[in-house]
Amino acid sequence: MAGKKKNFVCKKNFIFAYLTYIINSNVMSLIKSISGIRGTIGGRPSEGLSPIDVVKFTSAFATFLQRKSPDKRLTMVVGRDARVSGDMVDHLVVGTLVGMGVDVIETGLSTTPTTEMSVIDSGADGGIIITASHNPGHWNALKLLNAQGEFINADEGGEVLRLAESDEIEYAEADRLGVVTYDDRAIDKHIARVLALPLVDVKAIKKAGYRIVVDAVNSTGGIAIPRLLSALGVKKVIELNCAPTGRFAHNPEPIPQNLSEIAEAVVQNKCDLGIVVDPDVDRLALVCEDGRMFGEEYTLVSVADYVLSNQQGNTVSNLSSSRALRDITSKYDGCNYYASAVGEVNVTTMMKKYDAVIGGEGNGGVIYPELHYGRDALVGVALFLSQMAKRGITASALRRGYPNYVITKNRKDLTPDIDVDELLERVAAKYVGQEGCEVSTVDGVKIDFKDGWVHLRKSNTEPIIRIYSEAAKEDRANELAQMVMSEL
Repeated sequence: MAGKKKNFVCKKNFIFAYLTYIINSNVMSLIKSISGIRGTIGGRPSEGLSPIDVVKFTSAFATFLQRKSPDKRLTMVVGRDARVSGDMVDHLVVGTLVGMGVDVIETGLSTTPTTEMSVIDSGADGGIIITASHNPGHWNALKLLNAQGEFINADEGGEVLRLAESDEIEYAEADRLGVVTYDDRAIDKHIARVLALPLVDVKAIKKAGYRIVVDAVNSTGGIAIPRLLSALGVKKVIELNCAPTGRFAHNPEPIPQNLSEIAEAVVQNKCDLGIVVDPDVDRLALVCEDGRMFGEEYTLVSVADYVLSNQQGNTVSNLSSSRALRDITSKYDGCNYYASAVGEVNVTTMMKKYDAVIGGEGNGGVIYPELHYGRDALVGVALFLSQMAKRGITASALRRGYPNYVITKNRKDLTPDIDVDELLERVAAKYVGQEGCEVSTVDGVKIDFKDGWVHLRKSNTEPIIRIYSEAAKEDRANELAQMVMSEL
């Protein structure tokens, strides 16, 4: 038995190490998905994100939007994060759209939520965000927005991918080329909209006299977050890795192992909070005044608690997010929690269906529909600080008031000939009807036990199954995961 366990651990570590190598090395990679295209910069066409691939997929998206509105001259918003390839990709995207006869509103160095807001505010027909989010600096991506400033859905994404491989794209004649206008106030407009929200209490935040450290991993959060904090009346802002050079000072994913520098800075400078965002500023992580992590999963939980204390309504997060949001929602009469499939577009779709007042994802993604349907670190910061200030409470005390759960993440490697869907169906069938178990097959298989849950999802690109588990203690989360994985 011990030998089998050791063999499993070795396999798991190998898979994790290999995937980490692919993401962080200079191995060429191009991933085409329904929500956009991402890959490593350079290499041959279709092997990495080459200039030819950027032009091809931009042209396909413009063609898709033109077919939806055949009698209209389109306008699209383009924004980017600060990574070093951004300027090059931005020129390719804007030039291609102009060549397609599309007028472009160029926001330059921006954030994902700012670009989404710009689509809404300008009445544009869509948008493209040039960012690889939390991926390392040698990656970049095109993320595609509809006229509501939201990510396109699966069917729309599939059509864009089909058009990219077709011969149906047609460019504009010289007298029908698009026109470019520049909006260097997009971030300021976004901040103004955040400050105007009824639940954002600027007076209370200013009165609290907060000292805050910001780590923006050398991307556009270094522009947006300090500017937001100044507008909120924060007394002292200490900037860490805020110069938007695009040369990331550390791994850009805002998870604890990458945040030791800001944790030390918070304590050394006797600050009230540390704020961390990813390169495109749609994920928000927080550091307590004692240098401990608030927990990415608890960013949404805390903001939801504040919103629900002021406004009755429902909440939504994805199936792999913490049970803590469900627990907090149940505290409030007439409020219900719903779980969606993983993916921002799935979360927002369910939020609209159930008229949720707050929702998001457990990776620090806060979606506040009173502003817009998109993960937005700026509104997350403003609402979190409003709660701290109005309650007169420290970040660590606030965190202690929430149920404590631990999520573990594993991967199980499979041989390519295995029918993963059939395998997951068999696992689900084993637990359906068992006392104390609830099974969901909305997205893979999620098994809810009385004291925790396990969520299994297949990868779309590799013969592996991802296994997330949660319980009040890490040992129990691992035990639940191992129990379900043994069925595989």
